[in-house]
Amino acid sequence: MDSAIHSNDSTIANKDIPTPLLLLLFLSAISLLTWYAWVFFFRPNTKPKVPPGPPGLPLFGNLLSLDPQLHTYFADLSRTYGPILTLRLGRKLGIVVTSPSIARQVLKDHDATFANRDVPAAGRAATYGGRDIAWTPYGAEWRMLRKVCVLKMLSNATLDSVYDLRRREVRKTVGYMYGRVGAPVDIGEHMFLTVLNVITNMLWGGSVEGEERARVGAEFREVVSRITELLGKPNVSDFFPGLARFDLQGVVKEMHAWTARLDRIFDKMIEERLKKKSESEREGEGSKDFLQFLLKLKDEGDSKTPLTTTHVKSLLMDMVVGGSDTSSNTIEFAMAEMMRNPEVMKKAQEELDSVVGIDNVVEESHIHKLPYLLAVMKETLRLHPALPLLVPHCPSESCTVGGYTIPEGSRVFVNVWAIQRDPTIWDRPLEFDPSRFLDDGKWDYSGSDLNYFPFGSGRRICAGIAMAERMFLYSVATLVHSFDWKMPQEQELDVSEKFGIVLKKKNPLVAIPTPRLSNPALYD
Repeated sequence: MDSAIHSNDSTIANKDIPTPLLLLLFLSAISLLTWYAWVFFFRPNTKPKVPPGPPGLPLFGNLLSLDPQLHTYFADLSRTYGPILTLRLGRKLGIVVTSPSIARQVLKDHDATFANRDVPAAGRAATYGGRDIAWTPYGAEWRMLRKVCVLKMLSNATLDSVYDLRRREVRKTVGYMYGRVGAPVDIGEHMFLTVLNVITNMLWGGSVEGEERARVGAEFREVVSRITELLGKPNVSDFFPGLARFDLQGVVKEMHAWTARLDRIFDKMIEERLKKKSESEREGEGSKDFLQFLLKLKDEGDSKTPLTTTHVKSLLMDMVVGGSDTSSNTIEFAMAEMMRNPEVMKKAQEELDSVVGIDNVVEESHIHKLPYLLAVMKETLRLHPALPLLVPHCPSESCTVGGYTIPEGSRVFVNVWAIQRDPTIWDRPLEFDPSRFLDDGKWDYSGSDLNYFPFGSGRRICAGIAMAERMFLYSVATLVHSFDWKMPQEQELDVSEKFGIVLKKKNPLVAIPTPRLSNPALYD
């Protein structure tokens, strides 16, 4: 009975599925398996060959393993994965370059391709939608902005014309420090205010006077410091663009809060200058400061690339944030390194005493006679470049660099900090030795030699090199010539760094000045 039932079931099954259909199903399965094997095992890999890099997690890639000190973290990775490596940052691809030859391909050989920016959400929030020199895409608008800045604000002729302004602010700082002889002075904070006063005087004729210096200097420095920190902070919105509208880390909200404080100042200055402009036109007077020049240029207009109010405010933001923090931090590093290396301080003071004398004050006319001081600046920028990873570049199309494909839209970090400490390039790379720049005149700030390029290279090289050089050399010469410096008791001197888009000293340099000039009247 059971046998009969099984026999019937088998007969029914065979009748339900004809042999041709079974054969068809069998052949389909074989075809599917063959296709699967071809796709996943035998088909040639047509994906672009990107640089090697550390393995990452699904979805997040390498995001969760990032170290806050990105410049040193990237340098460590390069020792494992080579001079060009890939990091998967969520939906973004990060490319890290850590050798002069690869940097040359990015910044020189393919300069036009890499002249764009992958604008972070914080950058857009800080600069009115990314309409400034730093973040605007390479093209007519960027060329217009750079031309306005370089020719009017940062040209040698303009800088020569405002020497009295720089001198007044530096002498004011010396007088302030002289009034606090024997007491600790926060060098970075006071140099920040000095540079800020120079910049705001050039922009709209404003500076901070009297007892307001310390309070306003600390307040402004906090604002600028927070802005630059937010610009360098890893942000989920940048790595997962689909989440940007939610601002999950609150970076954009915080950036708006800090920049609003500067924006209110800009609005006030623009309103005052528009009023002053009307009065000047009635009286037949020309522009007196950079802001008036910008507003005049905006009114005249250019049909192809007009200068707008947004551009004006973005340029003001660039000058105030970009000019003040970078210069004062570099001066602070230089003073710390010289105090840490007394023989360097001694050589710098001997050079100044020989050229200037101890019965005189430093003038900018002395600067070109101080080669050792210039070497101090170059060595400071070698060890502590103001922007350790520069401002990240972004290829406008896929490009081959170092034998690898760099996909369009990647965020490219050039680790100038690591290159300038590379022991295969530099003798005793971690030592602060300005004399290395005395014997060979090839080291300059032009970006032509990719072993040393603290201000960047190519089309996007820093526009403010001339101003930075003048402020640094004149300020440091005056501080070193006017005072001897020592640390307060029980405080150690270190030059440890804190990473951000702008490199800072981890601990503020607080030191005690002692007058060294022959006549107290020289400090007035």
